[in-house]
Amino acid sequence: MNTTPPFPPELWEQTPIAVREYIRTLEARVAALEATVQRLLERLQQDSHNSSRPPSSDPPHALRPRPRHGSSGRKRGGQPGHPGQSRALVPIEEVDSVVPVKPRQCRRCQHPLQGEDPQPARHQVTEVPPITPVVTEYQLHRLLCPACGMPTRADLPLGVPPGGFGPRLQAIVALCTGAYRLSKRTPQEVMTDLFGRARSQSSNP
Repeated sequence: MNTTPPFPPELWEQTPIAVREYIRTLEARVAALEATVQRLLERLQQDSHNSSRPPSSDPPHALRPRPRHGSSGRKRGGQPGHPGQSRALVPIEEVDSVVPVKPRQCRRCQHPLQGEDPQPARHQVTEVPPITPVVTEYQLHRLLCPACGMPTRADLPLGVPPGGFGPRLQAIVALCTGAYRLSKRTPQEVMTDLFGRARSQSSNP
């Protein structure tokens, strides 16, 4: 522990003994806290690269530093002659709609343009059509037998599920809760966001 008085000697000599002891106690506590903070900082900076900790315990920011190389003098991005990386186009026979887009006039002199480009540039956009749920109501009639008076209610047609969800909608919910491990409440919110209505109805007995 540092024994040097924290004040000039003449002022330290005028300080009461009890105050001196209290100051020494505070100095010791501060030194202990600083040592604790230093140990914690060193522990936070440890990862699998500078300690025996496994890589699975590394925090997200603990990335292996990339080696620095000298400048090659080339511009950033793809270099001339390097094959580009882009999404593969769908074969033309599988495209649902083709929209020819032709320039109407010359970009330089505005002269009208006509004709066909045998190899036009192809740009494809994949989109999901608007999703509108189809709600089918089955009205099961209960009729009385004119012979014996027995009431009989019609059964659901073959293939109609007893619950309020069709097989495709059930598959989506099962995908959310099974494969993607979402909570039971989250698929309900997904159904509302996708279909624009709450999907909580059930068939009445």
